[in-house]
Amino acid sequence: MLYYAVMRTILHVDMDAFFASVELLAHPEWRGKPLVVGSGPHERGVVSTCSYEARRYGIHSAMPSRTAYELCPDAIFVRPHMELYKEVSGKAFGIFGHYSPYVEGVSIDEAFLDITGTIHLHGSARRLGEALRAEIRRECGVTCSVGIAPNRLLAKIGSEQNKPDGLTVMPFEPDAIAKFLAPKPVSILYGVGKKTVELLKPYGITTCGHVQRLDEEQLARLVGACAASMLRNHAFGVSDDRVYWESGEEKSVSREHTFDEDEPRRSEVRAKLLELVIEVGSRFRREERWARTAKLKLRDATFKTITRQTPFDRPSRDDFSFREKALALFDEAWPAEAAVRTGRGAARLVGFGVTNIQPTPDDGRGPSLFQDAADETRQKRERLSAAIDSLRESGLMR
Repeated sequence: MLYYAVMRTILHVDMDAFFASVELLAHPEWRGKPLVVGSGPHERGVVSTCSYEARRYGIHSAMPSRTAYELCPDAIFVRPHMELYKEVSGKAFGIFGHYSPYVEGVSIDEAFLDITGTIHLHGSARRLGEALRAEIRRECGVTCSVGIAPNRLLAKIGSEQNKPDGLTVMPFEPDAIAKFLAPKPVSILYGVGKKTVELLKPYGITTCGHVQRLDEEQLARLVGACAASMLRNHAFGVSDDRVYWESGEEKSVSREHTFDEDEPRRSEVRAKLLELVIEVGSRFRREERWARTAKLKLRDATFKTITRQTPFDRPSRDDFSFREKALALFDEAWPAEAAVRTGRGAARLVGFGVTNIQPTPDDGRGPSLFQDAADETRQKRERLSAAIDSLRESGLMR
């Protein structure tokens, strides 16, 4: 396969029960007890993460906190302290940089590193991984699990093999990779969720080995052509081997709001959306950048989530453009004639964000010899938005 012509070595590091582990640094008396970080046990909200002791009761992230309480009434519930987590995360990411200049942060507690060019400094990939884990434990006071492999998919799978506080060096040869994956459940692969698992189950396809024995045409009849190609490649361990480290800048800027109670009134959800637009715009304009795409997120009481996105007419950074697109997406997702959604159709969460960020307002049309009215309007909107930001920061405007 061409994929193996240039062999990279990718390391995936996953901080173990990160939020809970950081909380234990401040509260060592909680060690050995079930700890849940998230909303209170009698409040609306979900579990952000939990200790391994809590997981033994069936508690997991994204579970409603009330359910977690029912599973373990004796668990310690604590609200997230994000500034503390960011501080420890920043220290950890600084340590990652000791082992490779190519670090891609996936989240506050997870990263991919391309260690192809730095293995020789430690003698082997395993020794590099062990040194990284030891330094994280020593300097941050928490543990992490590491997977080392020729690509992202396998590195991610590897980091899950010996959690918590483990290291797995995955096979690098195609035949050995296929053999390793064959007995694993198909759900271990990227992009395979509950829906795909249920689609495959009636046909007796439950492991990666089952997928390996099918050709792409057979799979396509079950899951569709696009999904079949990806699924079969992944079952053999063929995946992206790049670490996207190039830009340290934000890839998107967004804000979300979860209502204390399901909100059935369209007018109230719309008003909250406009507040989020203002927050996104104010944060976005702290740097010189423009966005090409606006995104809306709407979740109902059944946790069904609707996402919509649309391109701006031109790269934008002003509140006027953000608001126009946000409302257009909202009108599409929740038409005005449906003023109220009763029961489980009421809104649980609303969010807005912008993405496809670039450093200039250039829209690819090239320079013009004549005054561009649209560009003049853009500049006026940007100046006005910046002036409003200043008023808000000074406290003269709310």
